[in-house]
Amino acid sequence: MKVAVLKGGRSLERAVSLRSGAQAQDALRRLGHEAPAIDADADLVARLLDAAPDAVFVALHGRDGENGTVQELLQAIGVPYTGSGPSACMRCTDKALAKHLMREAGIPTPDFHALEERAIKELGATAALPRIERDLGFPMVVKPASQGSALGIKFARSGADLPGAIVGALSYDSKVLLERYVRGRDLAVSVLDARALPVVEAIPREGDFYDYESRYEIGMTTFVCPADLPAAVTQRAQELALAVYELLGCHGVARVDLMLAQDSQDLTVLETNVIPGLTETSLLPQAADAAGIGFDELVSRILASATTR
Repeated sequence: MKVAVLKGGRSLERAVSLRSGAQAQDALRRLGHEAPAIDADADLVARLLDAAPDAVFVALHGRDGENGTVQELLQAIGVPYTGSGPSACMRCTDKALAKHLMREAGIPTPDFHALEERAIKELGATAALPRIERDLGFPMVVKPASQGSALGIKFARSGADLPGAIVGALSYDSKVLLERYVRGRDLAVSVLDARALPVVEAIPREGDFYDYESRYEIGMTTFVCPADLPAAVTQRAQELALAVYELLGCHGVARVDLMLAQDSQDLTVLETNVIPGLTETSLLPQAADAAGIGFDELVSRILASATTR
């Protein structure tokens, strides 16, 4: 079978995507497939048509790979592809939209407000900041509404920090998410073939939260899988992950990030990633391994999602 591995691209997550794609390529070749790599660029569609693959393994992190753009193109040219379809990608990538949908469905997520850059520039949205500060309190998490890999996340510890944090987040996206900070344990539940894998806990060795550097620099974070949690908490985390996976319409594989509050022990859902990383420090391969699923089998099962849509 000829499986084109789509990776790279021009987003800020290019380097991570190249690493994930290389890992997927190696596994696909070990599984006996022909696995040419295609770096997403201005000639992407022409290169796909020329390669004529039987399926595309999407390892393209960042904007085009996760917001439904590539999925729409692949459907237009009739090539099967791994993972979620366009609508699920759109819902998951827009963190504010995903949180509104979770709220409507009764799935717990930290309190939040979203501000468009246009609203700040044209509608005087900054006048609402004092009310937002009172509503969410400090410290406050400020992040781009549609970036992945923990890119652009800032802490605002006071009102004086908030404008700079917003400007920083807007340098990554045109919409910013302001979110109540939940002090506690950073958990992730990967879902494979509509089944929840063991919970992974990420424990940063430095800093207050699990940022981009903590996620991808080997040695910056300690990962525990299965996470050392009471059985009831593990079950609840997996149930929430499955509920979000179904609510947002995911397919094949996804990763749901949660927080376990230090004081209340309540679980809240932060966001969902439709194309989880496959790097040496990524959480999906760790969770699969804890479930007895080797890396090659994991890639094989993700590939199967291309034909079970």
